[in-house]
Amino acid sequence: MKKRYLVTAALPYANGPLHIGHLAGAYLPADIYVRYLRLMGKDVVFVCGSDEHGAAITVKARKEGVTPREIVDKYNAILKDTFEKIGIAFDMYHRTSEPIHHETSQGFFRRLNEKGEFIEETTEQYYDEVANQFLADRYIIGTCPVCSNPDAYGDQCEKCGTTLSPTELISPRSTLSGSTPVKRPTQHWFLRLDQHENWLRQWINTGELEGVALHNPNEWKNHVLGQCNSWLEQGLQPRAMTRDLDWGVDVPQELPGSAGKKLYVWLDAPIGYISATRQWALDHGRDWEPYWKSEDTALIHFIGKDNIVFHCLIFPAILKAHGEYILPVNVPANQFMNLEGRKISTSRNWAVWVHEYCQELPGQEDALRYNMVKNMPEQRDSEFTWKGFQETTNTELVNNLANFVNRVLVLTQKYYEDGCAPQFDAARPFKSGWGVETEGNYAAELRRIREHLLEMGREIERFNFREALRLLMEVSSAGNALLQFNEPWRTVKEDPETVRTVLHLGLQYVAALSVAARPFLPFSAERLRKMLALPPLEDQGDLEAMLAVLEKGEPLLPAGHLLGVAGHLFSRIPDEVIAAQMAKLESADAQNAAAAAAAAPKTINYAPMKDIIQFDDFAKMDIRTGKILTAEKMEKSKKLLKLQVDLGFEQRTILSGIAEHFTPEEVLGRQVVVLANLAPRPMMGVESQGMILMAEDQDGKLSFVSPQEGWPSGFGVR
Repeated sequence: MKKRYLVTAALPYANGPLHIGHLAGAYLPADIYVRYLRLMGKDVVFVCGSDEHGAAITVKARKEGVTPREIVDKYNAILKDTFEKIGIAFDMYHRTSEPIHHETSQGFFRRLNEKGEFIEETTEQYYDEVANQFLADRYIIGTCPVCSNPDAYGDQCEKCGTTLSPTELISPRSTLSGSTPVKRPTQHWFLRLDQHENWLRQWINTGELEGVALHNPNEWKNHVLGQCNSWLEQGLQPRAMTRDLDWGVDVPQELPGSAGKKLYVWLDAPIGYISATRQWALDHGRDWEPYWKSEDTALIHFIGKDNIVFHCLIFPAILKAHGEYILPVNVPANQFMNLEGRKISTSRNWAVWVHEYCQELPGQEDALRYNMVKNMPEQRDSEFTWKGFQETTNTELVNNLANFVNRVLVLTQKYYEDGCAPQFDAARPFKSGWGVETEGNYAAELRRIREHLLEMGREIERFNFREALRLLMEVSSAGNALLQFNEPWRTVKEDPETVRTVLHLGLQYVAALSVAARPFLPFSAERLRKMLALPPLEDQGDLEAMLAVLEKGEPLLPAGHLLGVAGHLFSRIPDEVIAAQMAKLESADAQNAAAAAAAAPKTINYAPMKDIIQFDDFAKMDIRTGKILTAEKMEKSKKLLKLQVDLGFEQRTILSGIAEHFTPEEVLGRQVVVLANLAPRPMMGVESQGMILMAEDQDGKLSFVSPQEGWPSGFGVR
């Protein structure tokens, strides 16, 4: 076991809020792991922070018409607040825009430059001639060469997850102007990843480096190793560590050619873990260096699968090239979570936003955490559905966990007027909650709880959070079984001593859950502690201490302990809540469909041609220019306007069926074209003396056919 732990969670881009895919992918597993370590008395620091640089920020700023600083300030506040509300307990949530981060990142760049880890090369990169600037990866969109997604970014396809370079895109286009970019020469610093390929291959696959075992590859996830080896098999190439941008960390200004250059976001962002640790140490009067430079520290990165290459190959290469830093012992990347049978899409608003969930379902934060763990994409993509959320919450959290807790506390307070944990006879026989056929044993029952929680902890240490949650819930199920097998509500009068033992034991189950549930359900664990009138957990070895008590077969809650007020740990999710959430998704779908329809070129359905006529037939029509002098609606008619039209040599009254398209005020003064020799026609008591000629599109919309502005009335049209 390592002496200390430094745990990181992927820095979220400060250009949008948090959705459930982010939560299940990196932040919730990291939080569970860290909370467990704290409960086991480990020295652990948990850092994260907003990633506030890179093209993704400037793209968002351009879209919203504000500055990058306004974007990062807005979303940093939203992200930080969301993490707090959903119970992600960072020791430090930092920002890469802070001065200490710029200083740390530039220090890394100088060190690598001094050690000859960079090569300066002039390469051709995409340039937008309309916007007059070089295009960073996220400013270029094109067709993905892997999955044919037409909107893949220059660094990654968000549909298939493939890491790309801009030159790999098919039919690239600039996100700034929509134009096709051209290639122009520009100079940048490239990290010689090719020189790190051999040791990276050995370290990834054997866990050893220079004869020292640094990690166990058998403990790494298969898809993590697979993605790393895929890159290694293709051969690593030098990668640019600078960009032509106006937002980000400056390349150290003393270096020739640094003007207008910023650090590549995948150089500066992971260094954010280090600057966050430095800030934590400053805030708490601690030394940050052992957490990054001592072999007694276990460095663990929690990320999604789209960040595997950066955390397992590029960042380790940067750390080793620096020369003073440790490498990660594990990168337990999760895969993606889908929503209602489709990939989560932030651009299409096909997502469950965590801050909106907290606003709309207050008090149900742990229900979301539970469902995220239940469906966590640990080895393969998983799916969240609102109906599944409802069923899981109502069945497992309400009917199992909450029902068990409530029954134990309510029955205890009902049968024992002092509201205290009852006195009991540890030798009194009862039926075990673990389904053992023989009579239960009080101490053995407690040790059985301990065995289950020990196994739960081992699964957390293996990053198998779904299995760990299952083991936790089996403790609650065993508690329910204890009540069902012994039926204290039925036997309290005929066998009160057994009921005392059973209910006292039930309280031990609840007390154990109030500690063991904390990594998964921190808000519920806190409520449990209050119901039991126990002090809040200190997160300093509470679980370790509890397991030691259970191993001795001793109670966690002594007889005579005054209980708090019983309550409902979870409430049922009604159908109308689910219907409202599904309606939000359906609304997003409708808006996307409307936007797509508006953007798509329309198919024009032309009316068929009429029968051929001779010129003599056409020549019979006398078509003249005119001007509308007056206009009014015809009474009792929705379609007709009564118009007074000047033909130059005379004025005429014409009834025109355009009232559903134009108001009288809109047509006054209009120059028009009139079929002047059309036989007069009486309509609604008024004689119409001609016809206004109009154009009509496929949707029935009308438009005036007009002569050039200022054209005199009464002249022929031919």
